[in-house]
Amino acid sequence: MGAGGQKAPLPSKPKIIIMHHFTYKAGALHAEDVPITTIADAVGTPFYCYSTATLERHYNVFNDALARFDHLICFALKANSNQAVIKTLGNLGAGMDVVSEGELRRALMAGVPGEKICFSGVGKTRDEMAYALKSGILSFNIESEPELTVLSETATSLGLTANIAIRVNPDVDAKTHAKISTGKAENKFGVPFKDALRVYAHAASLPGLKVHGVHMHIGSQITDLTPFKNAFLLMRELVIALRNAGHSITHIDLGGGLGIPYEETAEAPPHPDLYADIIENTVGDLGATFIFEPGRLITGNAGILVSKLLYYKEGEAKDFMIVDTAMNDLIRPTLYDAYHQILPIAEQQASAPKYLMDVVGPVCETGDFLAENRELPRLAPDDLIAILSAGAYGAVQSCTYNSRPLIPEVMVKGEEFAIIRPRPTLEELINLDKLPNWL
Repeated sequence: MGAGGQKAPLPSKPKIIIMHHFTYKAGALHAEDVPITTIADAVGTPFYCYSTATLERHYNVFNDALARFDHLICFALKANSNQAVIKTLGNLGAGMDVVSEGELRRALMAGVPGEKICFSGVGKTRDEMAYALKSGILSFNIESEPELTVLSETATSLGLTANIAIRVNPDVDAKTHAKISTGKAENKFGVPFKDALRVYAHAASLPGLKVHGVHMHIGSQITDLTPFKNAFLLMRELVIALRNAGHSITHIDLGGGLGIPYEETAEAPPHPDLYADIIENTVGDLGATFIFEPGRLITGNAGILVSKLLYYKEGEAKDFMIVDTAMNDLIRPTLYDAYHQILPIAEQQASAPKYLMDVVGPVCETGDFLAENRELPRLAPDDLIAILSAGAYGAVQSCTYNSRPLIPEVMVKGEEFAIIRPRPTLEELINLDKLPNWL
C-alpha cells in the first residue's frame, strides 16, 4: 500500500510495436484518421472496429513475400467473415478458404468467384457439397475416406466433377495452444501421412473426382518456423511419391497458421519473408501453384474491440475493472487463455501509473474475463478502453448468451467509417423465439 492506504503503482515494462493503424493522435486513440470516441458516440459500446489500411497492409506484406512463387492466397473466413472484410480482401485479389455453406455463400455474395474458393472442414454435408459443386469452386480439401465416397456420389449424381486435394496429417507438433493445433496424430483433421498413397489411389478410382493437389495445415498462431519446415519436407516427399505413382499434382496447399504479436512484451513472430524462405528451401522447386490459407495473420491486428468501464471494484483478493464487454462478445481469453493488449482511449490515461487488476464483463460466469492479473491504469466509469488484436476469431465467435445482442462491427477507411453490422435491438433478439401453438 502507498500513502493514505492506496495501492502502490507497478513499475513500467518495455513494449514492442504491433503494426496496425490504431494510434494516439491529439491525446486520443484513432482508427486511421477517425477518433474512436467519434465512433463510440455514434454506435455506442461495445463495438468491433476494423482498419482498412491495416487489412490491406497485412495482405500486401504476405502477398509480396510470396511473389517469388505462383500462388493464391485464400483468406480463411473462419477468422472474420464480415462481408466488408471479404470484399476488401477480394478486391486485392484474394481467394477464400471456407468451412461451411454459409461461409461459401458469404464469399460468393461478396463477389469472390468460385474458382478462387477452397472448401475445407471435416464434416461437409451432401447439400454443402452439391452447392459447392454447382458454384464451381477451385477445390475440395478432403479430410477422410468416407468423405471421398460421399463427394463422389454427390458429384456423379449431378453430372459434375470435383477437383480435390487430400488433407494429410503429418503428425507434426506446431508448438501452439492445444485447441488450435491441427497437425498431430490425435487431432481430428486429415488422413494419416502413412496412409496417404493408398487414399490417393482410392480417390483416383472413384467417379466424379479429379485428383488436383495436396493439402496440409498444422495449426494456428505458430511463432516458430521449425514445425513448418518439418511439415513441408514431408509434403515434398509426398508430392514426389504421388507423381511417381501417376497422379497429376498441380497445386500444393500449405495451409496457414503463421502467428501475430498479441503481447506488447512478446518476441515478434517470424516475418513472412522468412516463412517464404522455408517454402523455397523445401518445396519451392516442385513446379506447382501454392495455395495459402492465412486468417489471423491478415485480420488479427486489423481489428479492436472498444468497451466502456462500468465500475471499478476493489475486492479482498484482487481488484476488478468491470466493463460492458463480456465473454459472449470475445470468448478467446476464456476459450484459449488468449492474451489481448488493452489500452485506454485517452492517451494521458495510458501513461498513468499501472495497477494489477482483472478486466471482467457482466456475464454471470466466473470465466467471463478479458484479462487477468493485468497491469493497467485506474480508470473512471464511462472511460473507454480498446482491446487490441481482436480482428480474428472475435466477432465470428460471439453469441447472445445472457440475452445480450451481438455487438456492432465498424470499418474505417481514412477519415470515414461505416457500420458494417448493426447492433440488433433486444426486441429483435427476443422475437427470434417463436411460441408453440399450445402456449
